[in-house]
Amino acid sequence: MPGILLGDVFPNFEAETTIGKIKFHDFLGNSWGILFSHPRDFTPVCTTGLACAAKISNEFKKRDVKMIALSIDSVADHLAWSKDVMAFNSDGADSPLPFPIIADDKRELSVQLGMLDPDELDKDGIPLTARCVFVIGPDKKMKLSILYPATTGRNFDELLRVIDSLQLTALKKVATPVDWKPGEKCMVIPSLSDAEAAELFPNGVTTKELPSGKKYLRYTQP
Repeated sequence: MPGILLGDVFPNFEAETTIGKIKFHDFLGNSWGILFSHPRDFTPVCTTGLACAAKISNEFKKRDVKMIALSIDSVADHLAWSKDVMAFNSDGADSPLPFPIIADDKRELSVQLGMLDPDELDKDGIPLTARCVFVIGPDKKMKLSILYPATTGRNFDELLRVIDSLQLTALKKVATPVDWKPGEKCMVIPSLSDAEAAELFPNGVTTKELPSGKKYLRYTQP
């Protein structure tokens, strides 16, 4: 089946974009990356999505995450649509979009990455791209994927939150619990012994007592 799984090396595709032709791994360099797709240019939910991404692009930059969008229209359409996107943010139509958009007008990349939404069709009955999000690590492996239907806009606050979690857990032997936010306590991963955890986390480890008597809920401030 087309598509890519967590831990797979992300394809080093070549594509035409609003900043010219790119080779994906070269575009990323040693940075993290986020690729997010949109069903179509000049559509309402997509415009709000790109406008939000543009508005908070500095938050991704702070985290060393390179942003790139994708839609199944041409570079010319992307460039024209970008003016609407920036005007929606009240930044003025002449303000440049702070990230490129891939032109996947032949849907080749959308098929390769499993992005098509069979329930959302264009006027010719051909599937549009769903709202996919892929986060890629500096090792070029896929760290996270989220797939939204075309009718549901994504939540960029959540994307920043999961990137913070991915970057933290790439460096520390912790996992982030439900609704975790940066600065909050994390869970010590089960594979660490108590002795190893005590050595790794000088701020200390606290264990929640449970009816089972099992001591697997261990918290720390990494």
